[in-house]
Amino acid sequence: MSSMTLTNGRIPGFRNHVAGLLTVLGGVPFSALQLLLRLGVAAVFFRSGMTKIANWDFTVALFTNEYQVPLLSPEVAAALATTAELTCPVLLAFGIGARFGALTLLGMTFVIQTFVYPDSWPEHLLWASILMTILSRGAGVFSIDYLVSRVFLGSE
Repeated sequence: MSSMTLTNGRIPGFRNHVAGLLTVLGGVPFSALQLLLRLGVAAVFFRSGMTKIANWDFTVALFTNEYQVPLLSPEVAAALATTAELTCPVLLAFGIGARFGALTLLGMTFVIQTFVYPDSWPEHLLWASILMTILSRGAGVFSIDYLVSRVFLGSE
């Protein structure tokens, strides 16, 4: 038999180790998570925007043949999507106007889910969850929004 004795089928101290781990994890500042969420979702959209400007003719062809956003010409839809994908991620990454950037990308996610790739809902649900967190809670302490509110508005 091993040197570790089981008590009621449990390893002694295991509960304490789990409790300690949960305490450490619970101590991670939400602002650190906000920063990671902002950077993660910003990277997804920014990379997509960079792909679009790499070959504009191909991008317009995609909006003509595959994306087919209703009510907008392919050229206008491509320009709007590319603009949003290159500007809003910068807002999120630096945390300046982050709620506006999140709202814009959330709207774009809704359009993509509804009209372009309805079967990609797990990915879109992830994006929407992150964007809703930013929209509802703000950019967090590690952001220009926070500095502006502290310095100019005297609030936290």
